[in-house]
Amino acid sequence: MKMTFRWYGEGNDSVPLRYIRQIPGCTGIMGLLDGYAAGEVWPLDAVRAYVDHVNGAGLEVEVIESVNIHEDIKMGLPGREHYIENYIKTIRNLAACGVKVIVYNFMPVFDWLRTDLAKVIEDGSNVLYYDHAELEGMTPVKLVEETARNSRGFSLPGWEPERLSRLEEVLAVYRDIGPDDLRTNYKYFLGRIVPVCEECGVRMAVHPDDPAWPIFGLPRIAHTQEDFDIITSLVDSPANSLCLCTGSLGSNPANDIPAIIRHFGEKGRIACAHVRNVRFLGEKKFREASHLSADGSLDMYAIMKAIHETCPDVYIRPDHGRMIWDEQARPGYGLYDRALGIAYLNGLWEALEKA
Repeated sequence: MKMTFRWYGEGNDSVPLRYIRQIPGCTGIMGLLDGYAAGEVWPLDAVRAYVDHVNGAGLEVEVIESVNIHEDIKMGLPGREHYIENYIKTIRNLAACGVKVIVYNFMPVFDWLRTDLAKVIEDGSNVLYYDHAELEGMTPVKLVEETARNSRGFSLPGWEPERLSRLEEVLAVYRDIGPDDLRTNYKYFLGRIVPVCEECGVRMAVHPDDPAWPIFGLPRIAHTQEDFDIITSLVDSPANSLCLCTGSLGSNPANDIPAIIRHFGEKGRIACAHVRNVRFLGEKKFREASHLSADGSLDMYAIMKAIHETCPDVYIRPDHGRMIWDEQARPGYGLYDRALGIAYLNGLWEALEKA
């Protein structure tokens, strides 16, 4: 297991690398270059400069996140050929700089959704919060406006303005695309990139839908064990693997997270994991919680035990911490609560190692 920390880049993250380096047991980051729109090539010199900068701070960069997929690929439009070629170039550039895992998603339009980015809870901290009932009567455009207004001035992955500038146009196209159509387009994409990944020694790790159900009538095909069985069979290769996000899958209490980890861990199809806790508040209603099992609805010991026993070599990072101790940071991505999360997860891991 390698414990990592998500980092958005110099000047774009409230947490400096020197702080991450001081978190006990944290050896690297899951990084990203969010200056490039979906479909653009991440240039080799930019990737190398980023990796060298992080390495210079004493940290590894073996996982890169949010290499976003252009909507033309998901929708199966003629423009997908150009964007797939660009994606392949990015894969090769990342591999040339030592990247081993690329985290992405195949969610139409929205990478993730919350209805409140700073819900104040009982202890006085604030958290990411979702209530499906609050989406009733809200248009996708209105939701985008609300999310941008509450982002505290930080960019939010998957909510880039240029990506959402064609929102109404793209939503209109998706009205004629069902889940099977989306899977067909997904298989085409994987068929083109997986041989390149195998050649370069890179694993693609698809992130689950967040939250784990359809929204605004859009097809969503990655939020159950059955969904991921289908995805991993579209192109049967270790290069076609999962980013097992416990909070995204765990937003639906019907998902047995430890069982899902064991199912895919035993198949060797989990490349990395985002480990966090959520508290169920009702039907399609939840909030983020600290990583401590008692603070949420997920059994973090059972989750870490499943990882330890079936896929112990994966990259892990804590995910979506509370905003505590008056910290001002990108919603979900402050220093303090995620550092506490690492300490807690490392404690569970040490106990499992010594048991």
